[in-house]
Amino acid sequence: MAQYDVVIIGGAIVGSSVAYYLREEGFSGTIALIERDPQFTHAATTLSCASIRQQFSIPENIRLSQFTLGLFRRLKEEFGADADIGFRENGYLLLSTEEGVPVLKANNEAQRAEGADVVVEDAAALSRRFPWLSLDGIAAGAFGRTGEGWFDAHAYLQLFRRALRTKSVDFMTASVTGIERTGNRVTNVLLDDGARLEAGVVVNAAGPNAGRVAALAGVTLPVEPRKRSVFVFEARDRFADMPLVVDPGGIYVRPEGSVYITGGAENEEGESAADPDDFEPDWPLFEETIWPLIATRVPAFEAIKATRAWAGHYDYNTLDQNGVIGLHPEIGNFIFANGFSGHGLQQAPAVGRALAELIVHGGYRTIDCSAFGYERIVQNRPYRELNVI
Repeated sequence: MAQYDVVIIGGAIVGSSVAYYLREEGFSGTIALIERDPQFTHAATTLSCASIRQQFSIPENIRLSQFTLGLFRRLKEEFGADADIGFRENGYLLLSTEEGVPVLKANNEAQRAEGADVVVEDAAALSRRFPWLSLDGIAAGAFGRTGEGWFDAHAYLQLFRRALRTKSVDFMTASVTGIERTGNRVTNVLLDDGARLEAGVVVNAAGPNAGRVAALAGVTLPVEPRKRSVFVFEARDRFADMPLVVDPGGIYVRPEGSVYITGGAENEEGESAADPDDFEPDWPLFEETIWPLIATRVPAFEAIKATRAWAGHYDYNTLDQNGVIGLHPEIGNFIFANGFSGHGLQQAPAVGRALAELIVHGGYRTIDCSAFGYERIVQNRPYRELNVI
């Protein structure tokens, strides 16, 4: 039976970030990084829209994304001269009806208090800034002038994975089938290839499968996979200044090279967990809901050509759509890095650093993630993020 000081379940961006920052914090123990899908064909990391924003409603989420933004700013220093993730800093534009303006402004106060370069403008100002945008029914919008945009998720993940190959981390291709406990300690992780790993610390970074992994340890975690479809279309007009535009109902659209991508029409009310094998895009969402809306919002999109689509699963926290980060309060060596509900890709490096500090130093140093602890799950005490996209 192999022995590891740290076993990380899930090798996509969150798990890889934990492993990376453990070494950066000087951790010299043995690390196993387990990933069942080493090509990341169905990973939330690679099937996301790969965006980063500071437009959150609570300070901790803003700080997590700002850490990653800082990493983007020094990418070549961190990963080498050829490091490039194609970061397009075009911003987010969150539109609001008159009814939603008070919340938009309150969120903006929290963002500006954290130093985010986000401004709230009325419809007239937005029309001058983005003349291609129709603002019928829109009273105002919050625009991230800097520090927001999108990037290449595959390149981003590979930077971490390549770096780990020089840091004495054991990569394992397997599914976890069991987690053994003795009292208030996790002792062993069982794999589908028959391997049994003795573990000093276990980190659950299993993305959409995190709830299932937690259950193997006898732990209830309100995280489940939710399917989201992304549609690609061509349009004659190009808008070089176009940010990621989010309509009040949650539908978004942004440029992607020579085309555009859009999504966000799913209705979370009454939605159930995704079938683990269902990765088929829901084309009726595009035809019946998304296209009519974006054609109203951007008149140039009345004549477009849909070309392809994909669907991915992401780890949805049914309690409050926020991450669950840190130690289990009773199982002293079981750590959560789960439930980010669509913003895990942009926050993974910060979470990796925070958990590395927790493991190595016994507490948070860079970013205090205590607000995201598992205790709120036990107490059924939501800590809600209002800007879930």
